[in-house]
Amino acid sequence: MATDGGGLGGRRSACFPYCAVAVLAFAFVSVATDQAAAESLLSALARAYYVNPDLNQSRANVRVRDEDAPKAKAGLRPKASITAQAGAQYAAIKIPFGGSSSQQAGAASGASGDFQDTYVGYPRGATLNLSQTLFDGFKTENSVRQAESGVFAARSTMRLTEQATLQNGATAYMNVLRDTAVVSLRKNNIAVLDEQLKQTRDRFQVGEVTRTDVAQAEASVSLARSEFYASQAQLKNSMANYRQIIGVEPKRLEPGRSLEPLLPKSLEAAIAIAIVEHPGVTAALHQVDAAALAVKVAEAALMPNLSVNTQVSNQYDSFLGLPGSKQFTASAIGQLNVPLYQGGSEYASIRQAKEQLGQARLNADVQRDSVRASVVSSYGLLETAKASIASGQAAVKAAETALAGVREEAKVGQRTTLDVLNAQQSLLNARVNLLTSQRDRVVASYAALGSIGRLSAQELDLAVALYDPSVHLDQVQEKWFGVDTPDGQ
Repeated sequence: MATDGGGLGGRRSACFPYCAVAVLAFAFVSVATDQAAAESLLSALARAYYVNPDLNQSRANVRVRDEDAPKAKAGLRPKASITAQAGAQYAAIKIPFGGSSSQQAGAASGASGDFQDTYVGYPRGATLNLSQTLFDGFKTENSVRQAESGVFAARSTMRLTEQATLQNGATAYMNVLRDTAVVSLRKNNIAVLDEQLKQTRDRFQVGEVTRTDVAQAEASVSLARSEFYASQAQLKNSMANYRQIIGVEPKRLEPGRSLEPLLPKSLEAAIAIAIVEHPGVTAALHQVDAAALAVKVAEAALMPNLSVNTQVSNQYDSFLGLPGSKQFTASAIGQLNVPLYQGGSEYASIRQAKEQLGQARLNADVQRDSVRASVVSSYGLLETAKASIASGQAAVKAAETALAGVREEAKVGQRTTLDVLNAQQSLLNARVNLLTSQRDRVVASYAALGSIGRLSAQELDLAVALYDPSVHLDQVQEKWFGVDTPDGQ
């Protein structure tokens, strides 16, 4: 495989045996699809950028939070409603005369002293209500700003998910490469040990070695087969993870490259960038802003509220249910509400909001410390992987030399069969360790770039149309009505 450190990650190495291993790895990956186009690490990440369900779910969550903005703006928008009613009403009316003289006059004329009547009416009508809040103690203004801070926090959380998706995608990609190469190594090792077993049996037939040597060779073959089956299972697991993150089965995978050219040159510079740019930090800071505005929203409960209410009503048969009666009313009333005491809940809400603000500030400090630790850890892993590649190349070269020497010495009786088997196993282990270090270097470079907050489709220059969350917000924040979701994604 091509690498500037020897293998999975960059320019071609001088280590010929490992390059041969790389050829075996790619041959294994491409067995089923020799005619298919090769998949690069960046093209695989571009695919994940489009289809990964975790990332798309995070984008949907941002669009959900976008709707908080028009909901908050509704506080100072007019409200209108129509109330209509209709029904039947039975009435019995008794009206007494006003004084004794009237009663006497009524008696003299032969009439009763009271007026009585019964009738059935059908009262009906409709009322149009319009209201407009003019001042609400700045509650709406602060609610809108709070909603916007929540949107920005959701966008930062989406960036965190994007980073995790790209990092997990790179890890899955490199795991498939590593495990494919390991399977090829172990398969080749079985062939070598089978040949060693054959030679040992031949030598046993002529009395050059003992039955113990044959048993040792047989045990080595059995162990090699067991390790081969285990490596196949590990490869299947890595391929399943690749399918889960990238969205397709791995086919022909090209070598992955380290992102070291995109990283700051020093650990101190990386920490300085991470504390400012990392999405975890920016999300926490937006949450602090939202919590501060929540305090102001809660304080609005202590402020006066001024509104204008307009009502137009047209009623029929509504006056005492009298048939044929009509009533039309129109009113415009200004209303000022000055809260004095509302049971104390408003004060508790304000205190609660202030405590939540303090909690948000502490969370921001936690995020900064966590990001700093992540940068230090990822840079340490990257340096370790680079050093391991250098030592691993030397170990492979030394193991190859040792194996060749032990085999020659075994031919003249200076080494036992066990010595040859041990040397063969040491070479296999050295090659596997080198593969692992090369994989670790690429994965650690992605982790390091993510730890400073710059692991993104834009930074990697992926061949994708970048997702712009502001499009959806622009489409909905001034939307006054409508239940259809906009096309902005």
